[in-house]
Amino acid sequence: MAKKILVVEDEDNVRLLYEETLRDEGYNVTTVSSGKEALDVLSKEDFDLVTLDIEMPDMNGLEVAGKIREMGKDVRIVFVTAYSNYRDDLSSWAADEYIVKSSDLNVIKDQIKRLLTERR
Repeated sequence: MAKKILVVEDEDNVRLLYEETLRDEGYNVTTVSSGKEALDVLSKEDFDLVTLDIEMPDMNGLEVAGKIREMGKDVRIVFVTAYSNYRDDLSSWAADEYIVKSSDLNVIKDQIKRLLTERR
């Protein structure tokens, strides 16, 4: 059965690119454009992994990750952001991985594959 990934990204073109790329890798992908939408979906459905943009208008990814952890969901969280300065933020520890956005999608594909195949 295909692993389920939730992509949380407010930029339409980036969200679509990640969705297509991850579907091509064989994952079952759901996308949302805000932190609030992500929490709504996660309250009804389980996922194996969530990719979270940090800079979003309604609620930033750090807040969303904290709320996901509070929900007690057994899900891997990957921050995907254009800004490397968040790496040193203690609240980024809620994530399993931190990836700086790049035109090289192999980085995100490789990290997601690693997280979904390794044992906790």
